[in-house]
Amino acid sequence: MTLRRVVHHVHAAEVRAAEKFYADIFGMKVLMDAGHIVFYGADGTGPIQLAVSSSGGAGAPSPDITIEVDDLDQVLSNCRRDGIALEYGPSDESWGVRRFYIRDPHGTLINVMTHTER
Repeated sequence: MTLRRVVHHVHAAEVRAAEKFYADIFGMKVLMDAGHIVFYGADGTGPIQLAVSSSGGAGAPSPDITIEVDDLDQVLSNCRRDGIALEYGPSDESWGVRRFYIRDPHGTLINVMTHTER
């Protein structure tokens, strides 16, 4: 068996409300639109990861989604431009990441992060 991908689903009454958010903040594109479900991403594939946690570390709650980016400052600037409130951070964490939390239009808590140590 080969596991191809893991997809986190955000449940929403209005799926179109997420399009502007995920496109404007993260530069994601619509990969597939079936009306009742829309897939967003940079391309058709991506790393397979599933996180199970009891907390988000450093006193932060566990996020619903983690999105790793290569330019955290650009995403932070996009959030400020669009008036998106930060729920946590930005913070340089002791385990080698810089991150902040935001919520999408459906209330999904997103951990936006980049590695500071490699």
